[in-house]
Amino acid sequence: MDYDPKKLISESFKINDITDVECRSIFFGWVLDSNSCFDMNEALKILYQKYSLSHPKHPMTKVLLEGLTKKNNKRKRKRTPRNNN
Repeated sequence: MDYDPKKLISESFKINDITDVECRSIFFGWVLDSNSCFDMNEALKILYQKYSLSHPKHPMTKVLLEGLTKKNNKRKRKRTPRNNN
């Protein structure tokens, strides 16, 4: 399965001097474009594996890893009772 059909992620690796902020913006666009067409966690794993070895210090590699980490480590919020004083 092609997890990057519009090549947003792959093209980011070709941009010289791209910043973390720009990579996050591209990543956000990729997430919105995905429109739940596939398993996001699986897509992140595949894309990270595809690019992390050849681009270990690239900002997009870091963004992909953060996406994987945050996806897997989501904290459940506990509902606290309101104090209606």
